[in-house]
Amino acid sequence: MADALLHPFSLPTKPESDFINIVRGEGVHVFDDQGKKYIDGLASLWLCQVGHGRKEITDAITAQMESLTTYNVFDPFTNPVAAEAAERIASVSPHPDGRVFLGSSGSEAIDTALKIARLIQQRRGLGEKQIIVRRTRGYHGTNWGGTSAQGIALNREGWGDLVPHFIEVPADDIEAAATVFKEHGPQIAAVVTEPVQGAGGVFPPEHGYLEGLRRLCTQHNSLLIFDEVICGFGRTGSWFAGQTYNVQPDLITFAKGVTSGYLPLSGVILARAVSEELEAPDFKLMTGYTYSGHPTCAAAAVANINLIESDGLVERANHIGQRFSEGLAALKADGIIEDFRGVGAIWAAVLDRDAVATRDKMLTAGVIVRPMGNALGICPPLIISDEEIAIMVEAIADNVT
Repeated sequence: MADALLHPFSLPTKPESDFINIVRGEGVHVFDDQGKKYIDGLASLWLCQVGHGRKEITDAITAQMESLTTYNVFDPFTNPVAAEAAERIASVSPHPDGRVFLGSSGSEAIDTALKIARLIQQRRGLGEKQIIVRRTRGYHGTNWGGTSAQGIALNREGWGDLVPHFIEVPADDIEAAATVFKEHGPQIAAVVTEPVQGAGGVFPPEHGYLEGLRRLCTQHNSLLIFDEVICGFGRTGSWFAGQTYNVQPDLITFAKGVTSGYLPLSGVILARAVSEELEAPDFKLMTGYTYSGHPTCAAAAVANINLIESDGLVERANHIGQRFSEGLAALKADGIIEDFRGVGAIWAAVLDRDAVATRDKMLTAGVIVRPMGNALGICPPLIISDEEIAIMVEAIADNVT
């Protein structure tokens, strides 16, 4: 009989005993049930900015649970920590005067942003604007809308018919995007893109690409959605990647780094201009989730943002980027890796072969990275030391054989 736990993105036939059983985390390290220590070079799953076991966050969670563990924020209810979390998130974002809708997962955030984009066009009287433009390689979660927005074909296959009105454009070709707008501009509600494509292989944007998308959306009265589920909260060397690349989206999705994964929280940041379109006296927002504004999760977010600020981790990401860039450049010069790419504290080492075998050898050596085709994804906690970065780079060098 199969084990009860059905693992995501895994073979259902793989027994529980064949998985690495992680039982403890401390700082930049995690430990399995055999006592083996690993550098968590993926920050769990692109998310643990402040590292594992931070008492400041667990204390905030405990204190909140001792007063109000949970309650909904559907009208007529609210709670002070949900409101505080929204204010803190907005304050560090490109839209400090915008609004913040809260959910639980990045997939929820994407589906909400897609709904809001179409809703805005409906409220403008532009009912024909329903097309969402997606990029090849884009990853946008696995809910129904996010699966439809995927630019990774394998993740869209096998589910039957998906949500209609999506058009895919090549990941880095602004001229191809311009052609789609020329042909379908009156029907395009929004473009959805990661500023830095993460799960698709860690691809920073080509020079001028994001600016080009912004220009096309403005010209055609379409919305620009930045999926910052991976990029947000310091990962690219700014609070949000939109700030790193100096491009203002209309909607921003976030999750992961907002709490460093200590509890599930996600959301959508709406620019002031978008918010105003929903603030008519007779309008009611008819969407939401049971755990929207969950007070304990919100407390984790506030504590986490405070730690990112007090520890200077946004600035630290740029230093991490410099160290990885230097180390990976040396590996390329020595012919150990084919190439590398990245920004801030998110990188990919490109091999001349599928990366799974190298990932497995690195696990044996006590370093966690993520295989993505022929690339190794690198995304450590922002507290990683220079010595630990050197260990990670050395582990790549030792295990690409």
